[in-house]
Amino acid sequence: MIARHLASRIRQMSEKMPVVTLTGPRQSGKTTLVRACFPNHDYVSLERPDERAAALSDPLGFLGRFREGVIIDEVQRAPDLLSYIQVAVDEDHRPGRFVLTGSQNLLLGQAVSQSLAGRTSLLTLLPLSLSELWGRPPLAPERLDEAPDALAAPKEADPWRTVFSGFYPRIHDQGLEPTAWLADYFHTYVERDLRDVLRVMDVDAFERFVRLCATRTATELNLSSLASDAGVTQPTARQWITALRLGSLVMLLQPHHASFRKRLRKRPKLHFLDSGLACYLLGIGSSEVLARHPLRGAVFESYVVAEIAKAFVHAGREAPLYHWRDATGHEVDLVVDLGDRLIPVEIKSGVTVTSDAVLGLVRWTSLLGNPNRTGALVHGGAAGYRRGTFAVRPWHLG
Repeated sequence: MIARHLASRIRQMSEKMPVVTLTGPRQSGKTTLVRACFPNHDYVSLERPDERAAALSDPLGFLGRFREGVIIDEVQRAPDLLSYIQVAVDEDHRPGRFVLTGSQNLLLGQAVSQSLAGRTSLLTLLPLSLSELWGRPPLAPERLDEAPDALAAPKEADPWRTVFSGFYPRIHDQGLEPTAWLADYFHTYVERDLRDVLRVMDVDAFERFVRLCATRTATELNLSSLASDAGVTQPTARQWITALRLGSLVMLLQPHHASFRKRLRKRPKLHFLDSGLACYLLGIGSSEVLARHPLRGAVFESYVVAEIAKAFVHAGREAPLYHWRDATGHEVDLVVDLGDRLIPVEIKSGVTVTSDAVLGLVRWTSLLGNPNRTGALVHGGAAGYRRGTFAVRPWHLG
């Protein structure tokens, strides 16, 4: 098993709360993680028809089977069960009694907020981070603008092969060919999870919509244009984007509110959370094709944004990530808002760091009223060093 950085947070919260709920996309490793964290808990999966039937028809009898701790997998398959868990923990508030997992954030999130508010710690597990894959300590996002750690990538590591393969655990655990596995994964998501959440009947239209979203990764989201290209209404496009976001397949970076006396653009920026899935949806069939593909810069940018998001999420924290763009077209790819300071991050897929690569950072830190003077540039090469007040980091962010 690949060690997950969220494990310590899960154990910590299980010592304080009677319920720990773990959500995240299907196949992100939730079941493996909770079973490793709680080896003495009973385990039951509501994917099994007999167990689901028992939970639905006789919830009290179902819960009565578990006198100590229990892991209930895919709990959204029996959402009414959460009301009975609420009563159980109100009567017996021992911490860590129930560990719940679910792949459908929309259904599970609504049910948890209604039934278990104040009784559960709600955590999210995304696919592997690169540091988890390599067995390294987690990335410290608050140190992005400091001098790089000069950690070299493993000798066999190739940036485009890494980005192309993506980060779903099963691909790496079993050495699977990414494209075939991701094709099965995507069609399972469409045919099972999406129909449950949105009752989508025109699967072909939805698949076309998601592939069009992939062509827009790392760009501002123009919902009207996307809906028109997909042949659906704008309300439908908004609903489908929400489903992708709540399913942890994409994230939207909202524009940062700090104007520094500049008029800002207000559209969010779309990013796929797994670069391998984005490559599959774009029809990119190999790392060699990705390395020369017209959208390689966009895929690389989304990969970097996802890595920084995972560093927050796998520490049990909200990811305070934004983008910045003014009305004249000046922009910063990513802004990390730490509360007391901002870290601007520029992302370039090229191996060579040219003289104009940090111009966006220079321009942003020079804005009147902006107290921030540092930032980071992540590039597709292996070198890490400082350039003036900015940290230049390699593709693996070491």
